[in-house]
Amino acid sequence: MVEILYFAWVRERIGLPREQVETNAATVADLVEELRAREERYAAAFADLSALRVALDQDLADFDASLDGVREVAFFPPMTGG
Repeated sequence: MVEILYFAWVRERIGLPREQVETNAATVADLVEELRAREERYAAAFADLSALRVALDQDLADFDASLDGVREVAFFPPMTGG
């Protein structure tokens, strides 16, 4: 079981701030594919991975990162400075 957090427009498209997901995904990319297959709102949120960042247990990671032992996955748009 992994907790997934959604921020900014990702949360708006999916309609949830967080959820618990049972997954057999080995990597973040595998998890994204599972989520995309759920329904259209997930497909819309994950349509362009270049517009997303991911953190695993609050550490920035790549989409090919392993989910082994991970308890929390957060998806969010890139941060902008200012």
